[in-house]
Amino acid sequence: MRSYCTPFLVSVLAGTGLTVPLSSRAGAACFVVGDVALPAEVAATVTSIQNSVTCSTDGTTTISGVPDVTSGGVSFSEVNFAASTQTPLEFALSEFATSTPLASNDLAKFQNELNVYLATEAGLRSVGGSLAIKVPKFFLEFQVSRIQTAQGNAPTDPALTVEHLLGKVTTNAAGESQSLLDQVTTLSTTLS
Repeated sequence: MRSYCTPFLVSVLAGTGLTVPLSSRAGAACFVVGDVALPAEVAATVTSIQNSVTCSTDGTTTISGVPDVTSGGVSFSEVNFAASTQTPLEFALSEFATSTPLASNDLAKFQNELNVYLATEAGLRSVGGSLAIKVPKFFLEFQVSRIQTAQGNAPTDPALTVEHLLGKVTTNAAGESQSLLDQVTTLSTTLS
């Protein structure tokens, strides 16, 4: 059966909550290793990052059999929250901390860290794995948005604004301690 799900159609479907069947999702990205259909939004993300992400060639895996992935010299295994004894949010706050002034942070480094988290999340979704990865992933998106804003290039997509991503972090980290959640809220007001 021929698939007519183009990248344009995937992006149109992204906001609808629909899933994309295996035959058309993500052009068979190396990190999408399972049989579970991806939500359209995740499939669109895979399409946008798959040329920036490579998979381990020696068979190394990280979580739930998902290959270790690398983007711009950053490997997921180097920043894997699941290998830590900290909670996901505690790990994200310590591992993905920014320096002052905010605008001086290396945006490319944070983007590469985000890319490996996005790729690993897609892999986890494809195998029906745990989605605890969403807390550090949303925190990284939040940090990227903060840095972009501080550098005078604030995201125009409403889903990528600091305020929106603050909500995503705090909603997904609802079981974390209030002091950690308060730290994220404080960061959301520091945009320079």
